[in-house]
Amino acid sequence: MYNWKKTLLNQSAPMQQAIEVLNNESLRIVLVVDDEQKLVGTVTDGDIRRALLRHLTLEAVLSEFMFTQPTVASVTDDHNQILLKMQEFDLLQIPIVDEFGKVGGLETLQHLHEKKQYDNPVVLMAGGFGRRLRPLTEHTPKSMLNVGSKPILETILDQFIGAGFYRFFISTHYKAQHLQKHFGDGSDWGVSIEYIHEDEPLGTAGALGLLPKNIPGLPVLLMNGDLLTKVDFQELLSFHVEHGGEATMCVRKHVFQVPYGVIQAEEHRITSIVEKPVHKYFINAGIYVLNPSILNTIDGKSCLDMPHLLIENINGNKQVNMFPLHEYWLDIGQMKQYEQAQVEIRENFID
Repeated sequence: MYNWKKTLLNQSAPMQQAIEVLNNESLRIVLVVDDEQKLVGTVTDGDIRRALLRHLTLEAVLSEFMFTQPTVASVTDDHNQILLKMQEFDLLQIPIVDEFGKVGGLETLQHLHEKKQYDNPVVLMAGGFGRRLRPLTEHTPKSMLNVGSKPILETILDQFIGAGFYRFFISTHYKAQHLQKHFGDGSDWGVSIEYIHEDEPLGTAGALGLLPKNIPGLPVLLMNGDLLTKVDFQELLSFHVEHGGEATMCVRKHVFQVPYGVIQAEEHRITSIVEKPVHKYFINAGIYVLNPSILNTIDGKSCLDMPHLLIENINGNKQVNMFPLHEYWLDIGQMKQYEQAQVEIRENFID
């Protein structure tokens, strides 16, 4: 494991010191900072060579020849966002900075590509009609509506790929050809994509009965195709395995305040008055992990929604766990959320 802090040098340090860092560390970059540890530039072998061609001496300070406009990533970016930015600008390394410009790390392309891969199948539910988003969905499936410069489902796919998943199944029904034309077999993304088509709508769980019988006997991740989220899928899978349930549902805390005084009474007699009470609930976030044993109970012929499937298992004394989300999450079910997503995509994802 590399120690990025060894690449930090003050802008007043001499070139000789930068050469020593480049020779002694394997990261091939020096992060140049000011006295407050804010990034002010970078130095690479190329910068050293160009400085020497300008006849600068080894005593020349870094501020004289450093590159002053390096591309950076934010400490709030996940691995996939960082990887996409590095690929966009053809970078081998990228400094990580906080909102004040202080250095918080250094990521390398080699390190990002060394991430673990998961054989677990991922099912993306994309067969819905999106009636509440008409007229946008009259000719386009909801999951294929652009948020930013690409479809919602492509952003979801990128998030899973960034977490190390590579085997995908997309459940289709409404205007399935749009999804198949865009994603194909997944080779453009370096992954495998297969399609499970619902001739008739089968609900949020029914299509799972159409999965091939030869998929790996591992927990399956399932996600609605109209969500934007930065949930850590690796952590979600680890949580599911660690807690030993048949299923795990991601949940979000929802707070609702009644805008009036609430009256409690017995017949005609008031017993209490609660002014504008606040109620807190956990709501279904539309992301699940299911054991293969649950999949085997779905015939793929009947309409079945995920809440009903989980309730059946709970009533059968099967353990169903919840995984609370604290990360960004948005359900794009109505026009208001769709418009909200167009703004927040720039804040939370690389577009």
